[in-house]
Amino acid sequence: MESSPLSQRRDFRTLFDELDGVALWAATEPGEFDYISDGFEDIWGIPPEKVIDDVNELYETIHPDDRDRVRANIEESTHDLRDVTYEGRVVRLDGSVRWTLNRQVILRDDEGAVSEVAGISTDITDQKNREQELELLNRIVRHDIRNDMAVMLGWAEMLEKHVDDEGSEYLRKISSSGEHVVELTENVRDYVQTVVSEDEIQTEPVRICSVLETEVSLREESFPEAEFTIASTPSDVEVLADSMLNSVFQNLLNNAVQHNDADTPRVDVSCAVSEETVTVRIADNGPGIPDKHKEVIFGKGERGLGSEGTGIGLYLVYTLVTQYGGEVWVEDNEPTGTVFVVELPRSD
Repeated sequence: MESSPLSQRRDFRTLFDELDGVALWAATEPGEFDYISDGFEDIWGIPPEKVIDDVNELYETIHPDDRDRVRANIEESTHDLRDVTYEGRVVRLDGSVRWTLNRQVILRDDEGAVSEVAGISTDITDQKNREQELELLNRIVRHDIRNDMAVMLGWAEMLEKHVDDEGSEYLRKISSSGEHVVELTENVRDYVQTVVSEDEIQTEPVRICSVLETEVSLREESFPEAEFTIASTPSDVEVLADSMLNSVFQNLLNNAVQHNDADTPRVDVSCAVSEETVTVRIADNGPGIPDKHKEVIFGKGERGLGSEGTGIGLYLVYTLVTQYGGEVWVEDNEPTGTVFVVELPRSD
């Protein structure tokens, strides 16, 4: 078979030989490869020449559960003239399994006619392994730990009438710690849901006033020793977000109390509305955050000063706000404390 002009271009081949794995075949003869990049062997474990000589060498490496689907995508590429993206598994000769993200891209000539189909495969094995580990962590945390904590909190509630005043204080601390563990399981759930989701986030109009009032009310119940104030916000103002917006403000409000060393933690919530954005400010009277930590506090695994937490909460906040098309940052409060600022796009 005559090699295609595109695959003969030196600069084209040099470019794709640096990638993880690229296969290019003529659209008029699907499944017959006239060029395969050097990176192919790193994923499949077989030299490109074997596949060019016999395409069945490629199909034999595909996981049995994926083989028919992958073969169909390749062989039907000239009939179904559209770009296709799909995942698949490669079983190497040593028995190891590699996950690939495969993209089939239709290439057209100067007249607009289909000339070739470029198949681009990227090794995503590490990503898949992380997703599986996170899903396992989620199951353990959400089922085992959460269930055990629910039982423990139930026992603590039953003990209330059996302890004296001195014991009540210790019982309250046990209950508070238990509720904090339950809260962390919710953060883990939200974090895993955000990280492993294959779907692009779908935003919708959400009434910011309702979310803030709900979360402040819940935090007042969780932290009776703290004082919360919330400035009036127009009830009809909506931002672009989704159902996980509550988790953003839950984490920021919790943070404002849990990292607060004042005798009476105080948290003030305000909201400013402009034509294009809504800016929420959550100010506390705690110790504040040093300037050197302000830029990294939202980093994955980063912990606040004196924190005993996992670092997931603020990373989740940053991830969600960014996905909504917004921004979040930290400022100093006066005379002391921290202000977390969340800016979100309006929906109208």
